Amino acid sequence: MDKEALSMYFDRSSAATCRKINSAARHGSSFGRKTLHVILWTFLVPMLNSEPSFLTAQAALIGTNPQPVPEPEVISSSNAVAELQEGTRLTRQGLFQKAISHLLTAQKLHSDAYPTAVNLGICYLGLTRYKEAITVLAPLHSSPRNSAVVDNLLTQAYLSDGQLNMAWATFQEAASLTPKDEKLYAFVADACTDHRDYTFGLRVVETGLQQLPGSARLHYERAVFLARLDRLEEAKPEFDRATQLATDTYIASLSTVQKDLYNQEFGTAIRLLRELIQNGHRDYQTLSLLGTVLMHLGAAPGEPQFAEAKSALEESARDNPNYSATQIALGQIYTLENRFSEARDHLEIARRLEPANPAIYSNLAHVYRKLGNAEKAREMQSELSRLLTEQNLSPEPTPR
Repeated sequence: MDKEALSMYFDRSSAATCRKINSAARHGSSFGRKTLHVILWTFLVPMLNSEPSFLTAQAALIGTNPQPVPEPEVISSSNAVAELQEGTRLTRQGLFQKAISHLLTAQKLHSDAYPTAVNLGICYLGLTRYKEAITVLAPLHSSPRNSAVVDNLLTQAYLSDGQLNMAWATFQEAASLTPKDEKLYAFVADACTDHRDYTFGLRVVETGLQQLPGSARLHYERAVFLARLDRLEEAKPEFDRATQLATDTYIASLSTVQKDLYNQEFGTAIRLLRELIQNGHRDYQTLSLLGTVLMHLGAAPGEPQFAEAKSALEESARDNPNYSATQIALGQIYTLENRFSEARDHLEIARRLEPANPAIYSNLAHVYRKLGNAEKAREMQSELSRLLTEQNLSPEPTPR
């Protein structure tokens, strides 16, 4: 690595580094975009810079080490640092699978355990390997070097793994360490949204609002969770509050969109969503929302609205393949196009992400029938009946 690259990597105040991280966040996975700015920028880089062994390796790499031939232990240290550095670089780019091999090598070479484990935790979370994330992060949580960053990641891992009691305890510890950090509450709330645990998410944002009563983002998140828990009359004033606190912002626009949707003012909601996306807010949820609303209004193959919905949903899925609402909508789109194998693939992803959603099994039963797999169709229909019985819902006929 040359001197300029090293300077860009290590200098916290480097504008080039900021641009690099912002680019990685924009083009990486959703998880990467949510975590890179805070975790990799405000934590990992200063952490690495503070380690004496890391500074020694930096000096050797740029040619200021006076020793012409490093001793064997220096070589080992340099290799460990190089592997950690490469693993961190790949993590920043959202290339989690490639990063893991470098980070595991760094771990074997006894690189600094803390940044190595945090990087690994980010990668495992990004790949939905939640138990492995817990395995590498839990020892840090119980060590003297624990921080709100670790607790934030560990909370998301426990939540995603269904260990809700552990998730709540870890979240509370993170909140006690940085009670005024809005991003802590927002990141955990995002994880709750992705896993459709709206009750947990509501507890998280209400905890945050006790510390940050003027946070427009947390009022917006609270409104969304209340609405999804069928407490719409409580949600509407929260959408209004978010709009008042952040006039003419992205949050204000999203709040207006959500209110329009719940009031069934779909035309206004679509117009606002299009404006947001045209203005650069191409996050996976906004894209998914536009595509889903267009499909809800009956967009059909061959119509411009159908092509628009499809494009938005495909981009959303590329950005975050673990968002079940997008996968369900894409499954329906490909079904309408008679692309049943692709529809099945997306619906099976949705089933893995949200196994208790009856709508997924209804669509899968139809798709498997179209693919000529009667056994799988019966399996999906049976699972649909079981879920409807458990949820005390009246079954609806599956599409033909």
